[in-house]
Amino acid sequence: MKTEILKIKSPQEKEKIQKAARILQKGGLVAIPTETVYGLAANALDKSALAKIFKAKGRPVDNPLIVHVCKVEQLYNLVTDLSEEACLLAEAFWPGPLTLVLEKSPTLPKEVSAGLETLAVRMPDHPIALAILEEANIPLAAPSANLSGSPSPTCAAHVADDLVGRIDAIVDSGACSVGLESTVLSLVGPKACILRPGGVTRQAIEDVIGSVELDPGVFRPLEGNQAPLSPGLKYKHYAPKASLILVEGSLEGFIELLSSVEDKKGIGALCFDGEEKMLPLEICVSYGPRDDSEIQAKRLFSALRALDELPGLKTIYARSPKGSGMGLAVYNRLLRSAAFDLIKTK
Repeated sequence: MKTEILKIKSPQEKEKIQKAARILQKGGLVAIPTETVYGLAANALDKSALAKIFKAKGRPVDNPLIVHVCKVEQLYNLVTDLSEEACLLAEAFWPGPLTLVLEKSPTLPKEVSAGLETLAVRMPDHPIALAILEEANIPLAAPSANLSGSPSPTCAAHVADDLVGRIDAIVDSGACSVGLESTVLSLVGPKACILRPGGVTRQAIEDVIGSVELDPGVFRPLEGNQAPLSPGLKYKHYAPKASLILVEGSLEGFIELLSSVEDKKGIGALCFDGEEKMLPLEICVSYGPRDDSEIQAKRLFSALRALDELPGLKTIYARSPKGSGMGLAVYNRLLRSAAFDLIKTK
């Protein structure tokens, strides 16, 4: 398959917007930019188009997709009920990096929700994504536009590295502003629950609807055959090719740990800005300042992909961020990148 690159800087580039929309209307796959990461978009109402997403990504079919809309009114055809909480959250955070899990309309293909009775839906805060959604006039399923399990793409070049030859087109609109996937909040059940932390923090949500729970899957893998209620819960995600070990503790403890590794060949570090020269390794890549989780979020996946490009790298020791606010989302992505391989130092 030939993959076309559509460089679009403005929603006013109508001809290119229309081209992307026509591909989607005809059942094709188009990687589109959002504020979080690039998404691999397809018609959410078309079973065959949805099947193409899973095939192109190598994505397990029991991993649910997130549906993107450009108007709140579109929800009435996608879900069975809009609660007061859902309306308040949509008003507060849409367009933006918040995905709501609601009861799915029975008319939607089961493939979009991996057979669940719920649907994950959001409105992206990106002018190009919104323009394509409006022009196509269909809801779009759009998981991250990468090979399943690898670091998510935050620029078109990342998408091209993974999916050229597998999809119809890539819309190149520059780097994503947030850099991590959306917060996923379930409103199904007795109490609102965060299934995946992201660009909208727990505190921000609680400021709107009161107390919310944090799903245990944020910190540990699902048990047995437990079905994932959200993308990014069941499988190893966001991972570089080398094995990653997450390390909690002080810089001194991190240095001590690295110093204790006898054979440092093929060993690298993911650290904070300014720490590179302090570490006893030749391969060190930073992903932001120690106290700025928003920059960490924006740079994390690019840093992981940069490490992937280094020949001979076998193991990465990663400095753990603070686990609060946006830092919780960064922590969650690194924990899953490491397949929950965590070391705690002093």
